[in-house]
Amino acid sequence: MNLFDVYPRFDVNLTSGKGCKVFAGEQEYLDMYGGHGVISIGHSHPHYVQTLQEQIEQLGFYSNSVHMSVQEKLALKLGEMSGYEEYSLFLCNSGAEANENALKLSSMSTGKKTVVAFRNSFHGRTAASLNVTDNEKLSAPLNRDNFPVRFVSMNCTAELDEALSPGDVCAVIIEPVQGVGGLDLAGNDFLQYLEKACRKHNVFLIADEIQCGFGRSGKFFAHQYAGIQADIVTVAKGMGNGFPVAGVLISPCIKASFGQLGTTFGGNPMACAAGLSVLETIDQEKLIVNAEAMGEYARSQLKKIPEVKQVKGKGLMLGALFDFPVRELRSRLVKEYFIFTGASSNPNLLRVLPPLCVTAQEIDLFINALKKLLI
Repeated sequence: MNLFDVYPRFDVNLTSGKGCKVFAGEQEYLDMYGGHGVISIGHSHPHYVQTLQEQIEQLGFYSNSVHMSVQEKLALKLGEMSGYEEYSLFLCNSGAEANENALKLSSMSTGKKTVVAFRNSFHGRTAASLNVTDNEKLSAPLNRDNFPVRFVSMNCTAELDEALSPGDVCAVIIEPVQGVGGLDLAGNDFLQYLEKACRKHNVFLIADEIQCGFGRSGKFFAHQYAGIQADIVTVAKGMGNGFPVAGVLISPCIKASFGQLGTTFGGNPMACAAGLSVLETIDQEKLIVNAEAMGEYARSQLKKIPEVKQVKGKGLMLGALFDFPVRELRSRLVKEYFIFTGASSNPNLLRVLPPLCVTAQEIDLFINALKKLLI
């Protein structure tokens, strides 16, 4: 049997990783992409490895039909660090699944089914999440038109007002920093306006923090730059540092009932141990502070490169915009300088999402390689 060939891949077979470095045998690579921003505390972090080893030796899996103290510990630590202490946590497996459940809860709670989403959005590859993703190429016919969706432009209050005015909207879902769509930011003023508009129209505000959350933006959640509070927050990617885990942070105004949501593997002991060790490491090593500082440093260095027309994003979720497609540039960074970077739906945008422990020296290696390739 062969693998289903749906991924364009570099001809590299990685065998190990440490910090911001990954290895293919003896060859060292600098990871400035973190596997789509998944690696938050660094590859093979000692605390992370030890925690997972200890957990698998005790209990690898049981279903949600029993109490598991590690789930409670994860929820308490996440509430403490995120500032969402009064919210409840539903644990699942992936970002798409988190968004599916967030949309479902919004519709169940309001009795409405229309959703407002944003142009260039990406919320996942399952049924409901695809329907609110602004890319028809990813959908099959059965995914389309599952429920009404109105796409509006980021930071446009007039379009938002028009979309909300019929009164049939159950949720607005937004990435405070768009990922795949090209690193566009929701402005603080717009997010504050959005929060008030959702309250006015009895609409749930879903903050998709799957990529920009868990400290990557320089705050725990990117929407916290605007001083707002979402009704539902979805998290994944950096939450497990590579172990599949995701979650939905749910407002106290939404009451739980048996059978309302469910999952077989979500919240399993291994996933919770991974998530807890990530939070502990972020806290102990002050990685959110580092993400903000190193993000500003990387931004300042990228701005000095004449070929970079704009630096987009926030914290360690950055994009360097060129006036030419970056596919060959990314390939040469891997082949000639052994550095991984990322792409987006904008072919001219080079994405930079290193682990939150990245240093100025490692950023300099990337910047110097980029300069040499652009001569």
